Amino acid sequence: MNSISNPIVHQQSSHCETGVVANMLNSQGFPMSEAMAFGIASALTFAYLPMVKISGMPLIAYRMPPKSIINNVSKKLGIKVHRHTFANERKGMEALDQALAEGKLVGLQTSVYWLPYFPEDMRFHFNAHNLIVYGKNEQGDYLISDPVFEDVVVCPAKDLQKARFAKGALAPKGLMYMMEKIPRQADLTPHIYSGIKKTARTLAGVPIPGVPFLGTKGIRYLAKKIRRLDKKPLKYQRLYLGHIVRMQEEIGTGGAGFRFMFASFLQEASQLTSCQELKEASLFTTQIGDTWRHFAMRAVQYCKGKGKSDVTLDAISDSLLECAKLEDELRLKLSKLS
Repeated sequence: MNSISNPIVHQQSSHCETGVVANMLNSQGFPMSEAMAFGIASALTFAYLPMVKISGMPLIAYRMPPKSIINNVSKKLGIKVHRHTFANERKGMEALDQALAEGKLVGLQTSVYWLPYFPEDMRFHFNAHNLIVYGKNEQGDYLISDPVFEDVVVCPAKDLQKARFAKGALAPKGLMYMMEKIPRQADLTPHIYSGIKKTARTLAGVPIPGVPFLGTKGIRYLAKKIRRLDKKPLKYQRLYLGHIVRMQEEIGTGGAGFRFMFASFLQEASQLTSCQELKEASLFTTQIGDTWRHFAMRAVQYCKGKGKSDVTLDAISDSLLECAKLEDELRLKLSKLS
């Protein structure tokens, strides 16, 4: 079997989807940082979604849904994205091989659980992990640029197939995508400000007014849920708080990590636009990320204390309410920028 290796610029990233977008664009001649992709895509938000379950617990998201970053960046830059899903696994793998043979970089949505290059303690059933396949070696294994790893990795075909066609919430259904008509340069200034304006709206809970699970309303809703955990058994309290922390700190780059990424976006944007207000907003957003980390630390202390910790459920809830307060302040700052 002949090997195939298409040119790839691999940079380790904080988050898979932003990393894939940045690496795909950089590999094809358009300079883009992970933070800039996140910011112009208006990806920062919060959502508490009890109707969607992850390991039996409600989905807690700190960014817009999967594919939104790819979609929004592509739309703003005029990039054409070709997407394909497959009902037949064999045809899905054949389509991947054909695209590689044509010299294309192929983005995939996969399940973390079936990717053997992940350490065992990092594998779990999360079906929205993005990566780039850039070739195959002589043994038929796939050459992968996974943005959460320092270097490129190799994955056996049978494992990649399982990862592409995993079942459950957010099932990838073999999704593969390729970017075409990528510009060599573009003025990012209007995209920066439109991204900021939309982020301000999503932090307020838009686009579904009246639903208490989104934006800062969702943060406050979750704070109330935590305060009421005292009516639940200790085992459930620890399971619930542990789930929140895992969703925040271990799924992708997590809640605090996304706040730090948005702060990096604002910092980069301030340099591109020479806008001092953007720099000040960047520093404030870093403070918000620190506050989310403080909330997570308190939750972990409660769990490890087996109910005997000095940290109380009320204190944990108050920490989360502080996050909501600061994000409301950030929303006002962002909405005033033009």
